[in-house]
Amino acid sequence: MTDRRSPFGALLVPHLRWDPGHGFAYLDALIEESLELGVGGFVVSGGPRDALLELTQELDRRSRHPLLIAAALEAGVGGSFAGATGLPPLAAFGALRDDEAVRRAARLTAREARAHGVNWALAPVCDLDLSPANPFLGSRAFGREAQRAAEWVVEWIDTCQSEGVLACASRFPGTGRAVFDPSVTRGSIEAPAGVLWAEDLLPFRAAVDSGVASVLASAVAFPGLDASRTPAAQSRALLVQLLREELHFDGLLVADLGELVPQGGARAESGEALAALAAGCDLVLAPSDPHEVVEAIESGIESRAVSIDALEASLARREFWADWGRASPGREPTLDDVLWARQVADLVVHPVRGVLPSVGPVVDLVVVNDDATEGSGQVAIRARPLLDALRSLGLDPREVEGPSVEGRGSVLVALFGEPRAGRARAGYQEGTRRRVARAVADARQAQRTAVVLLFGPPRLAEEIPEVANVVCCWSGSAAMQAAAARRLA
Repeated sequence: MTDRRSPFGALLVPHLRWDPGHGFAYLDALIEESLELGVGGFVVSGGPRDALLELTQELDRRSRHPLLIAAALEAGVGGSFAGATGLPPLAAFGALRDDEAVRRAARLTAREARAHGVNWALAPVCDLDLSPANPFLGSRAFGREAQRAAEWVVEWIDTCQSEGVLACASRFPGTGRAVFDPSVTRGSIEAPAGVLWAEDLLPFRAAVDSGVASVLASAVAFPGLDASRTPAAQSRALLVQLLREELHFDGLLVADLGELVPQGGARAESGEALAALAAGCDLVLAPSDPHEVVEAIESGIESRAVSIDALEASLARREFWADWGRASPGREPTLDDVLWARQVADLVVHPVRGVLPSVGPVVDLVVVNDDATEGSGQVAIRARPLLDALRSLGLDPREVEGPSVEGRGSVLVALFGEPRAGRARAGYQEGTRRRVARAVADARQAQRTAVVLLFGPPRLAEEIPEVANVVCCWSGSAAMQAAAARRLA
């Protein structure tokens, strides 16, 4: 093996995404190159929990220094990895308004993460849910009340880090007002500084005061805080003057190239990464070509586009937190943990309009997937956890186009399509709304009640005003599909 190690490789954290057909094996070349460069860690997403553990053990064995292994864990480890314990999204905990539930969720998440080799949780989301037109936040934030959200953020961070897992407050200084998707297009939030300080920044200020290990900076511009309209992740005014100097944050500052390089963006990721590091970020997530980014950093040092002293300080911070989060024995969830996770998921499933439906032994289920493309086969795949859970409870669910002769009780309409990054819209497509309306009309004609299981935030019920019975299930995760099934059985 040719040694291509660079001291600045440790500033990069490549993303390893599970592929259903190839697992993590298709990433062998990226992993090899990354380890040769001496990257600071990896973000891991998707796949079964056993594959996650096998991967993290291999990475730890092959790396020459302690790694930061990160994952998006806003809804428990099961929210990202099949077979692990899933939890409701943060918005559901915000609606529950139970501090102890927030602490227990964070504790379960951190312990199970450690047991699978993950020592860095890319959570909690500290954005406030301030705009119904936000196309990517969905159910991932605690809510719109700044003070209450700040309190829950602190509970989550304190509990997570007490278990030896780094937390990450994202996305600074708060993107809940955005009406565009930063992963698709560049944009700005025009709120004045006074409003941002009083509301949007409050959860981040609380997170910093609580000693959060890392902050993920947004790719959105905030002219109220930086008149240059530079994206937050590349703004010295926001990262150094505000976050470092005014708020006294001394943890890891992180930029995500997946957001800084919008889909179809013309600027190379190496330029975006260098701009983030020059502005004060310590780490850059998700470079697709780590070697190219390292070359850009070294060229930037020569041209004085970036300070060598600042980069060395970033390397020292990364080393400190990687040592702090070094692998230590974790534990699998206990039976009590699993039962509690199911109970809290069941608890947050609730009617938005009407009542919980009654179903017969044969359940007519109409699946509507706003994210699916015509003829893609994504509809049936999306509802598989719901179908499996109903069968495990002794029911006979039938995926149908409309009411069947065998079905009894309410006709269920499983509606998927929550706001998320890359989707670029906050509501449903017109074709989705027509499909739901047709299912409701067919049920009425058959003299049966139609009930929509809304696998998304409750505000999406406004998109289907003609439906009298809507049950909020918060998200389309396997955990929430199973919870919906248990509430129906």
